[in-house]
Amino acid sequence: MAPVCLSRSLGWLSRAIPLLLALSAGRAPALPEICKYCPGPVYDKSEVDLYCKQRQELTLSARCCLTKQGTIVGLDLQNCSLKELDPLFTEAHSAIVLDLKANPFEYISFSFRNFTELQILVLPRKVDCPGGHNAWDNITCGPDSCTCHGQIQCNSTVEPALCPENAYCVSDGPGLFQCLCTAGFHGYKCLREGSFPLLMFSGILGTTTFCISILLWGTQLRKIRAS
Repeated sequence: MAPVCLSRSLGWLSRAIPLLLALSAGRAPALPEICKYCPGPVYDKSEVDLYCKQRQELTLSARCCLTKQGTIVGLDLQNCSLKELDPLFTEAHSAIVLDLKANPFEYISFSFRNFTELQILVLPRKVDCPGGHNAWDNITCGPDSCTCHGQIQCNSTVEPALCPENAYCVSDGPGLFQCLCTAGFHGYKCLREGSFPLLMFSGILGTTTFCISILLWGTQLRKIRAS
């Protein structure tokens, strides 16, 4: 009897596993929350709409233009009555096209740090492009909006003063950059030669953390006994 049950179980598994794999493969990635932040779909013939429809590999969903993997490449939040940008907006850091026009912004205090892919940013007329003219190839303005075109990447060769010696700059968003040490240097202003002593640092950090934990545990234990 046991071999028959085992055979039936194996047969059921052989049919169930391919079905589960097929369902898992066909399941669409979860829609990012920022795509549903404002009701309605992407506006027809907006910058996001035009960009997305020109590329067959992209799809429009709610307020976003997405890759098949669910990565945001376009976000249309125009006419959403936004007075400021919510921290949730960071979900769109991979966007190439952003449309924020027709919103009552006085200014945008939000930092576009990590928006390194951004190439087209549409803003209300009275709001300046992040980073100013030095951060974009071109800025064009109409009656109600301004469009920031072509984010300029930092270049240590052209502007060597951006970073100290033995370091190079990497763009970190419009008008933003960070300095990374070249190979063979580390530390403050990349002045120390050689590789960073990771094992030693980790050992010291781990030992210190362990000692502090033991000390705190002993202190709390004495308080419990005293009470």
